[in-house]
Amino acid sequence: MIGKPPIPAKRGRAWPPSPRVGLGTLRSWVRFAHKDRGRITAIYSLTTPDTGNNMATSKTGSFWLTETVVMPVTAVSGDRFGGTLDLGAYVDVGDGQAIAIEQVDFIMQIGTDFGGPLSQACTADSSFTSQLSDLNPSDQLIRADDNALIASAAIDIDFSNNQGTTTQDFYPDNFGKLEESRMVVNDSLFVVCGVDGGDVATSIVNITARIKCRIVKLSTKDWMAIAIQSTASDN
Repeated sequence: MIGKPPIPAKRGRAWPPSPRVGLGTLRSWVRFAHKDRGRITAIYSLTTPDTGNNMATSKTGSFWLTETVVMPVTAVSGDRFGGTLDLGAYVDVGDGQAIAIEQVDFIMQIGTDFGGPLSQACTADSSFTSQLSDLNPSDQLIRADDNALIASAAIDIDFSNNQGTTTQDFYPDNFGKLEESRMVVNDSLFVVCGVDGGDVATSIVNITARIKCRIVKLSTKDWMAIAIQSTASDN
């Protein structure tokens, strides 16, 4: 059973004006929840069970946000690098305005001309991992059951054969229809990239997150459910 949801400190994060939510109401918003080492992880739904109506309304058409993380030639195995996207112009607490993320693509480009082969990216067999999240991970990669994780990508590089594979990362980064989109009510998104196995070689590695999204208006209940989930992920 889930206890009363915590009332979070603002900590720079958007939070709706209503101060408390009853447990019975919370149950109607949360599709699934479980405890993992003391942290509650919840998967929310924007469809209320009694009406089946979609509670998010588009305020704009789809547009793209991008952020590039540059990994320098001095990077070594285990290094992590981060970038931040400011959503302050899109998220509005008082108006129930949020960002709906529909699709995320990660693109790796090697060298200053963006066209180098994989063998220029590293000195040995290596793995490059990229993640997009809506809570600050402090330039660290997070585990896949962390609800702050929005999208991820990983490429393993066979250095001697100049080949790469992405078969170990099946996380769905295309979310589908509006009610299936990932809703974000926080005021920032965070991109973290890391290299493991070998060092970055003779060329810089550019990893760009391309995020397809739209501005939406949420009901107060859905806004609070998403904010509670975000807070639970941070505990």
